[in-house]
This record gives sequence, C-alpha cells and structure tokens, in this order.
Amino acid sequence: MTDDLLEVGRITKAHGLRGEVVVVLWSDMVDRLDPGSELITDQGTLRVVSSRLHQGRHLVVFEGFTDRTAAEGLHSLELRAPHREVPGVMFIHELIGCAVERTDGTAVGTVAAVESNPASDLCVLEDGRLVPLTFVVTHEPGVRLVIDPPPGLLELGS
Repeated sequence: MTDDLLEVGRITKAHGLRGEVVVVLWSDMVDRLDPGSELITDQGTLRVVSSRLHQGRHLVVFEGFTDRTAAEGLHSLELRAPHREVPGVMFIHELIGCAVERTDGTAVGTVAAVESNPASDLCVLEDGRLVPLTFVVTHEPGVRLVIDPPPGLLELGS
C-alpha cells in the first residue's frame, strides 16, 4: 500500500443476484461510493457503477461484476482511496505517533493508538493512559497534539 492511500472500507459479502456487494465504510465520506468513483484493492482498481443505502448498509455494484458469482470474488477486500484534506478533521493515521503536550507546553506522552468510544474517541498513550479527543485544542497532523484536560485526568491510573 502506498503512503497516499487510506483504507476507507471493506467489502463484506455479495448481496442478491445482480452483482451487488455490501460495503462497510470507515468514514462518513459516502461520496467515495458515487458512480464513477474508483477504489483500490489488492485485486486492482474497482470503479463504482451504482450504490444505494439499504437498511443502513451500502450496496454497491462495481464495473465488470454483474452477477452474484463475480461479486462473491470481492468478499473481504479492503478498499483504499487517496487521502483528502478536510479542515478541522483529525484522521487516525495522523494521530498515531504524535507527541502530546498540555497547553502550557508540558510533555504528556506519545499517541500509540486510537480507540473508538461512543462519547469521544480516545488517544491511547504509550504508557496506557487515555485522552479523549474532546480535549484536543490543536493538532499538527503527524507531529503533535495540544490538549487541555480537566484536572486529574492524566493522573488517573498512573
């Protein structure tokens, strides 16, 4: 995978008899499934012919896949697309490895992972401490996060 491509979703299974597949997107950029859009897989580039939302799932037809047998060959493929700059949006790949510091410049640690959480996604620091993304004041993608946590948050569990 090249550096300029992001994993944006996965094909989970074939749906119906006419080549549709179920696609799970990992972002809210549903325009990646617009007709004519191209997604990169380990099997090559797939061009979207049509897509529709059905019972909360994206059903997509890709060019050249016109029946269920062909669609079943796409099972479990990861879908990749070029990175897009979206002002004010933090992408997971831009957070991992960032230095974390308080607004006063005090170093806190380094982001090792990001965990999904209903209230707010969590930055997992290398020492295991958790910092909700709601406390991020500014960020320089791939470099640093400046946080303003409430008193005691970073002392919990240490």
